[in-house]
Amino acid sequence: MSLSIVIVGSGPSGFYAADALLRKLPGCRIDIVDRLPTPYGLVRSGVAPDHQSTKAVQRVFERTATRPNVRFLGHVNVGDDVTFGELKECYDAVVVAIGCPIDRKLGIPGEELRGVYGSWSFVGWYNGHPGHRDLDPELTGSAIAVIGNGNVAIDCVRVLAKTPAEMAKSDLCRHAAETIARAPIEMLYLIGRRGPVQIGFTPIELAELGQLEHCVPLLDGEALDRDIAAANPEEVTQKAKPLDILRSFAGNRLGDKPVSLRFIFWAAPTAIIGAGHAQRLRLERTRLADGQAGHTGDHFELSVSTVITAIGYIGAPFDGLPVDEKRGIVRNEEGRVEPGVYVVGWSKRGPSGTIPTNRADAMAVADLIMADFKTGPTGKLGPEAIDRILTARAVRPVGFAEWIRINEAEMKRAADGRPREKFTRISDLLAACRD
Repeated sequence: MSLSIVIVGSGPSGFYAADALLRKLPGCRIDIVDRLPTPYGLVRSGVAPDHQSTKAVQRVFERTATRPNVRFLGHVNVGDDVTFGELKECYDAVVVAIGCPIDRKLGIPGEELRGVYGSWSFVGWYNGHPGHRDLDPELTGSAIAVIGNGNVAIDCVRVLAKTPAEMAKSDLCRHAAETIARAPIEMLYLIGRRGPVQIGFTPIELAELGQLEHCVPLLDGEALDRDIAAANPEEVTQKAKPLDILRSFAGNRLGDKPVSLRFIFWAAPTAIIGAGHAQRLRLERTRLADGQAGHTGDHFELSVSTVITAIGYIGAPFDGLPVDEKRGIVRNEEGRVEPGVYVVGWSKRGPSGTIPTNRADAMAVADLIMADFKTGPTGKLGPEAIDRILTARAVRPVGFAEWIRINEAEMKRAADGRPREKFTRISDLLAACRD
């Protein structure tokens, strides 16, 4: 009898784990379970819609999903349709790959006001994630603040700044495209609590901001030079490319293009102010102290009606999983949660790295499973057992063949030049694959 393994989560870490297990344990049987009817996780609902080349990794995952000993069980919610305990009873090994799908909070007054959104929700909204389809962000003012100095923050400002023509080849959802096109945006702020030498932007993402048709990036060139001169030379060398790109923005001027994107470094949000709706963002100027952004007591305010936070994410483990509350991840030791249970990707290490970063986690966990099951499988029935449970509860999973029907239907309904027009509600996704 072959080893039976269930992977909970069909994003990059889940698929990389499946691929690694198939390489090291070719005879194993793998079920990939996801609460959505669609696979690919962040590749579908997190990668920016104008970065289609990044989404091409789906073709690699498709090859894994169509292997004879792999099944995709979409629209199955662990905790409701089947419990974590039942998965452990059915399969030799359980691999958790559920990511970190909750926005980390700023923890400041006014965060509950209308017009304040976490980037996970905001990105999910414009990417058509069914859980965020109805976010309906209010983009009615002329100024928007995006808080964060990582690539997700850049994605948010770039999608807001691009014209409809620039997004014509993307899979930006229609509801989001219409809302953004109507938005009277004149100023975007990109705010970081540390300085330019500490940014998390990749050079490619940063350089894109200098190529926007209607938006000009702005920053204080003299302040940039002072920060670079005062920084650790090793750090400066490591960030040479992004710093050169920032220098190239220093010569831009307000009014060069209809929309301006202003970089604000060394500023930490302390309050969002407004009567029911965000109207101003209060910030404190910071300084580097022992590697952290320290207080100065010097405050200033920006007039903004929308605030988007991109400061990190935490997990939402299902019942039975131990949680590292401080880090917001599944508690684990090098990927092992308990005997027979493992964790990969953001659930294991937190929200860091790019899509390929998950390969290393996957290979390491595959090695753990090989070591833990040296004597072979335990005799659990795996797919047969889970099928009986789901059938008894009238749960009908979406298989990979049904996902292919959804995929084909989305491509057929796309406007000229677009790769797809996504279905953004569970009922429509199910109708597309089952009608």
